[in-house]
Amino acid sequence: MMTNPIIRREAINTFRSWRAVLLQVATPLVLGTLIGLRWPSDARVDVDGQAAKDVLRVFGYGLMACVMLVAPVYAATSIVKERIRGTLALLLNSPMKPWSIFLGKLVGVSSFGVVIIVLSVPAAAACFAMGGVSVTAFASMYLLLLLMIIQYASLGLLISGRAGSPESAIRLTYGAILLMAVITLVPYRLVGGSVTTAGFVTDLTDWLRCISPIPAMMDLLGDQSLGPQGLVAATSSFARYSVTASLSSIVFIMLAILRLNTHMLDRSRAVAVVRKPPSRAREVIRKAMYLWVFDPARRSGLIGPWTNPVMVKEQRCRKFGRGNWMTRLVAACLLISLLLMLVAATSSTSAGVPTMGGIMILLQVSLIVLLTPSLAAGLISGERESGGWQLLQMTPMSSFTIVAGKLLSVVITLSLVLLATLPAYAVLIYIDPGQWQIASQVLISLALVSVFSLLLSASVSSLCTNTAAATTITYVILLLTCGGTILFRIAEGSPFSHGLVERILVVNPVAAALTLIEAPAFKEYDLLPGNWIIMAALCLLCFAVLNIQVWRLTRSR
Repeated sequence: MMTNPIIRREAINTFRSWRAVLLQVATPLVLGTLIGLRWPSDARVDVDGQAAKDVLRVFGYGLMACVMLVAPVYAATSIVKERIRGTLALLLNSPMKPWSIFLGKLVGVSSFGVVIIVLSVPAAAACFAMGGVSVTAFASMYLLLLLMIIQYASLGLLISGRAGSPESAIRLTYGAILLMAVITLVPYRLVGGSVTTAGFVTDLTDWLRCISPIPAMMDLLGDQSLGPQGLVAATSSFARYSVTASLSSIVFIMLAILRLNTHMLDRSRAVAVVRKPPSRAREVIRKAMYLWVFDPARRSGLIGPWTNPVMVKEQRCRKFGRGNWMTRLVAACLLISLLLMLVAATSSTSAGVPTMGGIMILLQVSLIVLLTPSLAAGLISGERESGGWQLLQMTPMSSFTIVAGKLLSVVITLSLVLLATLPAYAVLIYIDPGQWQIASQVLISLALVSVFSLLLSASVSSLCTNTAAATTITYVILLLTCGGTILFRIAEGSPFSHGLVERILVVNPVAAALTLIEAPAFKEYDLLPGNWIIMAALCLLCFAVLNIQVWRLTRSR
């Protein structure tokens, strides 16, 4: 294995980037600062080791978040970049076996995550020296992180072998990780999270919950700060996650190796088939399925005289921009949101409006974080990468018309998806009519999140010349904003005070929305209207960056 040349090449390509160097410097610096904040300043001994346990909790969650963000990126772009550059054909025609090629890439792309973990060992040793934490706790935590690295790296390589571009591979990989790490927690939460409830459904949701590493990490750290119901149970989450992660990694590796052959270089074209014209009744039924709004044959009409042609171009070139796909996407979001409300409302162990509202907020924010960068991160960087930006500048359209058309194409798709989830709030208001004012404030917060995500994606896209880099940077910023700040809530009181945590959470729109509905672990904070002001200021900042960069790009022609 150590003589595999692909390992060396992948490791060199991974560690030579300035982003990798920055992460390697920032990891020990941040963890060392955390240890320093909780290091005893007097001669008193912490008998129960609570300080070390508190630091270990933040320590474990921080490393888990870092692995989720970093481990899949290099794996998701590894194979698809080889195919685009034409070097994949050379690898497949070399004397190396497909399994040797894949394992070389797996070890190479996983090496960066392993190095991040190794860099945290000195901070872990200092935490251990504080007392109160056993070696078994550290060993179990590091084993969990290694399982995550292997699982997400193998998933990224599997998706990379099937994706058509690096940005689509990154988008699909982060979407799959979001599904595995967050969405799998919802069913167990809906059934009440009680292990005393007998039945096949509870056992199934319990195993489904263990696909996510979050309950396993909470189980190892003994944490109940975010509310244990639906996350931690009496069963061993770590043991079950070890089983699910190992089995899923084996499946991902086998599927990826089977895919890794010369046939993946073939790009078959659609075969022309002459079909008989459908009957009148069948045509009526097909159009009725689309409510006579979208043509099932996907024929596009002429662009209207008052329509932005760039917006039409973006809609027609994007898969989910066409009417038939948008209809399916909206219908799926509508059904999922109503189904969640129905299950939560009829569950005998449901916690009421906070539980249902929290589920809806997480669903909508997940859609925003997942869809917006995938739609907007390539608006300008994709044109610069393909040479289309110069062609757009040659048209009679102004830069304002070009950028406005691109932004409107994303706004339409994102608005339809979010509007499809609004009927679920009508169910909440029907259950509790006094919640209409809170629901309206939650919708304001979600609207600000949508605008911020769109303008952030567009501004990052204007600064990058590579769509994959723009997509990755946007995802990391959004995930750190909406999820990374939650780590400070976990560390409240050790070492961060309530006031400091509240000042940090005021940046998080998810925490602000959860505060409105008085969700557990967030109802004691006062984050509004501060969050709205910060979100509006960040939107203006991103808008200013976008305009300045577009002006620079226009002047450079």
